[in-house]
Amino acid sequence: MKKPSSNEPHDLGGTGDPGLTHVTETRTAEPDAVDRNPSGRTFLGQPGALANLFSVEMWERFSFYGMQGILLIYMYFQTTEGGLGIDEGVATGIVGAYGGMVYVFCILGGWVADRLIGSERAMFYSALLIMAGHIALALVPGIPGLVLGLLLVAVGSGGLKANVANLVGHLYTREDPRRDAGFSIFYMGVNIGGLFGPLVTGWVQQSWGFHLGFGLAALGMGIGLLQYSIRRKDLPEDVHAVPDPLPRSQYPKWIAIAAAALVIVGVLLGTGVVHAGNLADVVVILAAAAAVAIFAYLLASSKVTGVERSRVIAFIPLFIGSAAFFALFQQQFTVITLYSDTRLDREILGWEMPIPWVQSINPIFIILFAPVFAWLWTRLGQRQPNTPVKFALGIALMGSAFLLFLPMVSTAAVPVLWIALILFAATMGELLVSPVGLSLSTKLAPLNFPVMMVALYNLSVALGTALAGSLAGFYSADNEGTYFGVLGAVTIGIGVLMLLVSKPIHKAMKGVD
Repeated sequence: MKKPSSNEPHDLGGTGDPGLTHVTETRTAEPDAVDRNPSGRTFLGQPGALANLFSVEMWERFSFYGMQGILLIYMYFQTTEGGLGIDEGVATGIVGAYGGMVYVFCILGGWVADRLIGSERAMFYSALLIMAGHIALALVPGIPGLVLGLLLVAVGSGGLKANVANLVGHLYTREDPRRDAGFSIFYMGVNIGGLFGPLVTGWVQQSWGFHLGFGLAALGMGIGLLQYSIRRKDLPEDVHAVPDPLPRSQYPKWIAIAAAALVIVGVLLGTGVVHAGNLADVVVILAAAAAVAIFAYLLASSKVTGVERSRVIAFIPLFIGSAAFFALFQQQFTVITLYSDTRLDREILGWEMPIPWVQSINPIFIILFAPVFAWLWTRLGQRQPNTPVKFALGIALMGSAFLLFLPMVSTAAVPVLWIALILFAATMGELLVSPVGLSLSTKLAPLNFPVMMVALYNLSVALGTALAGSLAGFYSADNEGTYFGVLGAVTIGIGVLMLLVSKPIHKAMKGVD
């Protein structure tokens, strides 16, 4: 298997976070003109600053997944239980819309870094926004705290996700043989944070209430920021560079665009056209419309060659497949949370397991099996399935995971081990789809539009995540057989269809595997 060069994506084997599955450095620094390790320190044989970025990413994922673990139940639990008493269908829609907007804000975070302040400052300010959002959830009561908190966390998470991996790339020269290992170490921080976040905040919420759980998420992000601030100087100087500065003459235009967008959003909210009940549907429409517009622009552009146009067309079914996959996979934060609350037997020797702990099952499987998949693909080499086949198999596995709910429809209290089996099947699907999605978007990207293709991948995740919220509105304990059966069967059908057309898709990719 070809070893990735410094500006190619790094296949890390899987993820608990689709936005960090692959790390791509698209900037062109001058590696020989910049000291990549100013402090002279090392961390597990890597540049010392990797420890700083590893830690900030671990704590950010701890806070993000810790908050998300208790978010849905906070919204629909009754006020007597410390919640907000929001209708379950509305609550799941809000969670889906929020999750989708995180990936939309990745595009904004990348633009701000590239054109205004650079990756390092964009990442730092984004982390501050995340901490402020968790503090708002912890201290501001009721719906105002929910709205303010989710908005700040969504914008901040999008900005951090768009930039932190690029900072890791700046720690290495193009020829540094430690590069791949460094990204793998960094990636483990994602899974460690994703594993322990729901465990800790779920336990705190069950014992002392929601707001202390949100406060703990803020504390985790604060710890990450504190240690990062102390060691910021260890990063190479070029992380502060702005690759494509926005001319001062264009500032008024972009300020006017931002102001107009805020006015439109305000009008839509104020008139009731957009409201909590249809927020996920609105994000679905926005993500789909943006994707159609980007595909149309790329296909019509005279800067796109015939070979590149074929590759863009090949990405269309993969975009659809990615959205379908995440529409089910991201329901671990919506439907599976409801299911864990109402259908699981969480009692162990007289002690009741917190609801959010179910969300730590996926990171455990990722940590255990991502190295196995990485070894398998290395072992198979050129004999491994191509990307469309991996997508097809992964999507079908995700559908199969939903069908595994069916044997338990008539069971009053479902064993926790059964949901673990379901999440195992979903994780196996994830390890086939998620590790190649973002990588593929960079490989298929036209030379003149690399950022747009990455934006398309993020939009597929945004679309799927928002759909996870919209679809969850149709779930109830009374219709779960129909719900899981239909979605599982349809998704398996999409996987089978993609398998049938995998050869023409692969051919249209024009040499990209």
